[in-house]
Amino acid sequence: MVCAAGEKVESGEKVESEKVEFLFLSEPDVIKAGCTDMSACIDVMEDTFRLLSLGDYRMSGRNENSHGSMIEFPESSPFPNMPLSSADRRYMAMPAYLGGSYNMAGVKWYGSNIDNRKRGLPRSILTLMLNEPVTGAPVALMSANLISSYRTAAVPAVGARHLARRDARVVGIVGPGVMNKTTLRSFIHECPEIDTVRVKGRGARSLESYVDYVRTNFPQVTTVEIVGSIEEAVRGADLVSVATNENGGIETYPYLRREWVKPGALVCMPSDANGDEEPFIDGTWKMVCDNYLMYEDWRDQIGRFDVCGTLGNKWVDMVDEGRLDRSQVVDLGDIVRGTAPGRESDDDIFWFSIGGMPVEDISWGTVVYRRAVELGIGTKLKLWDAPALA
Repeated sequence: MVCAAGEKVESGEKVESEKVEFLFLSEPDVIKAGCTDMSACIDVMEDTFRLLSLGDYRMSGRNENSHGSMIEFPESSPFPNMPLSSADRRYMAMPAYLGGSYNMAGVKWYGSNIDNRKRGLPRSILTLMLNEPVTGAPVALMSANLISSYRTAAVPAVGARHLARRDARVVGIVGPGVMNKTTLRSFIHECPEIDTVRVKGRGARSLESYVDYVRTNFPQVTTVEIVGSIEEAVRGADLVSVATNENGGIETYPYLRREWVKPGALVCMPSDANGDEEPFIDGTWKMVCDNYLMYEDWRDQIGRFDVCGTLGNKWVDMVDEGRLDRSQVVDLGDIVRGTAPGRESDDDIFWFSIGGMPVEDISWGTVVYRRAVELGIGTKLKLWDAPALA
């Protein structure tokens, strides 16, 4: 039992009221509470990785590092109302606890269907529930599309903070969607000399939208170029982000070749992607991931790289097969905390695998929620004055 939303309850502490209230935050509410403050989000993500390195967190799964639990639908069904499998159709719950100054549990819940765009809706529709970690009582329910979008973009920015060259100017974008819009914003925050963006996509509409976005929001970018191939986007780029929605198996993953990648580049992979193996094996390409244990969980629960195409899964496979040493793959949190080296040479090439974790939603969502409480934003909802059963 807890008091009203926002009051902290210590383990074993007796509370004066059995009433449980929580705060509802709509998308306009989370914007007012600072959800789109990219600078603050990057700092929070950096702190989140520090806590991961320390071990002050929990996620689900047998190894306590699961990305989440997903409902998948069949190719056919005798039940007329059951959704059928299609591109990016999924329902997923992503629970976690994060310690430190956050000390919050919660779960991000979402449904995703690429056909939503035909209905004028985002591909994924997300909510985040935050819970007091001792009692489990809810403290906030919030719209999470922007929470998730900004925390996702802030992660490659943490990578850029620790791994990119300070004089980075050229960005190669593969996939002109929402994820790469916010990622570009975070790159520019960390590397303010960026003045050139090359973008590879498939649809004229999404490419035009991306170009308009860059020209409207980043006047310092003097060159925005639509290119016809992944190679053209990658060659000469100081920063690369690959974020596409390929769902056709390993042969459809965007592929980057050794000779395309510039010395000194940082290549960020927040979606399925692939690349030549030899530079990983010989150490030409340094490997960094958000959480190696999460990729091991994916291997055990979903499958290997041919069906689970985030690059970290490729590295787990290569370690399992004896073609890489586990020590070659470094967690970003260890670099943030200073227990593993980051950039040591201007010519170092880093590949950063980003799978996304619910602890990131918990940390950024907690910061936004607490800011909303300070500003008096949101709507209080009551679970009960006193529980009917206790």
